[in-house]
Amino acid sequence: MSSRAATLGTLLRRLIEELDGAVEQSYVDAGLDYRPRYTPIVRALIRHGPATIRALSEHACVTHSAAGQTVNQMAERGLVTLRAGDDARERIVALTPLAERIVPQLDQIWTTTEAAARTLDQELGLSLPDVLARALDLLERRPFAERLKAAAVEPVSHD
Repeated sequence: MSSRAATLGTLLRRLIEELDGAVEQSYVDAGLDYRPRYTPIVRALIRHGPATIRALSEHACVTHSAAGQTVNQMAERGLVTLRAGDDARERIVALTPLAERIVPQLDQIWTTTEAAARTLDQELGLSLPDVLARALDLLERRPFAERLKAAAVEPVSHD
């Protein structure tokens, strides 16, 4: 499939599939039952200790819903525990001893992943994380829905 014929959404999905698929395979190769989506949550728990799902969502820069779904998947795999917080609606998430034991393996894979990402950045001639962060910053200032509405009323040039 030609990248030039693909739409923005298709290209973004393919990029995530390529990156996450390869990283997930590195976890499988290391004998770990672990998914790339767990990494922001694990890193937040390592850095900040036990936390609410809301706090984890903020630390990991993901939505509250995504953090909750990820935490539930991690709990099913024995990587985190959940206990009631001060507020009955609040759940406190903590790493299990199993998760703590695999952190050194995860660190090694994360270091390798970062090195591989740097090679991609070098070949691109720009920092992919910087480009994505800049795009997200711009979308925070002017959401894509607003851009769609504006584009719908602007005349389309067929030059």
